[in-house]
Amino acid sequence: MAKPTPKAGKKRPGLPDPKTVVETLDFTPPVRGPRTMAAGAAPSTYRIIRTNQVDPYEAPLPRSAVPSIAAAAPPSDNFAGTDRKAAKLTIASGTAQQFDDLKKLMDGLPSEASMKKHKPPITKDASSGRVTEEKRNVSVKAFLYAASREADNDFHMIIGRDPAKPAQYMTAELSGLPPKSSAAFARMKAARSAYSTFLSGKLPGPGYDFYDPPVPIAIEGSLFFDITHASGGRPGPKSLRSKMPVIWEIHPISKIVFEP
Repeated sequence: MAKPTPKAGKKRPGLPDPKTVVETLDFTPPVRGPRTMAAGAAPSTYRIIRTNQVDPYEAPLPRSAVPSIAAAAPPSDNFAGTDRKAAKLTIASGTAQQFDDLKKLMDGLPSEASMKKHKPPITKDASSGRVTEEKRNVSVKAFLYAASREADNDFHMIIGRDPAKPAQYMTAELSGLPPKSSAAFARMKAARSAYSTFLSGKLPGPGYDFYDPPVPIAIEGSLFFDITHASGGRPGPKSLRSKMPVIWEIHPISKIVFEP
């Protein structure tokens, strides 16, 4: 039997400060996920809570600019960044290790201290490829709590545990696309397309969109250590950041299934 979807609007930890909320949008996915299809249930309805919250290292976002920016089509699907470009645009080889709880995945990650002292050092250079600890694919069942669109055309997703469990969150990224000649192109494009389809095109802008209730997902991708933010401000919206214990990411996401 399908697990009941929490009622939209129900108060829960991690929702944004009302002072940062710019607008709310209701949406019903155009297709049912595997779980609701198996149970013969009607599609779930979700609420997008659109805010002007950004990562602490980003410039403040004027509230008045949020609706028009978010409504505009992404400037491009192509990756437009440079930090660790080589690693971000490749998918590790090998079978993905399966996790049924995000905490189990995070508990087994190498420590931040050891990665910051990695030999050879991990740099932000565009040519910085995957180190041994990142040559690993994972598959995890989780929930999508919030997302934003970054300047490099990545969709920055905050995924977390089942809302019934003690909160913990982690970053997962739908990367901007590599060149079409890349071996990773087709899988990364399919993952981005799945997100846009599920949201009926209501993609986030640079301010964080929160999803209420959080959306059940299953994602697969490669582990990635975010050396860019290993010092200074850490990623994530304010209301979730204190429960994000790692700066490891799943990046890029190579497969995403909604309502699995």
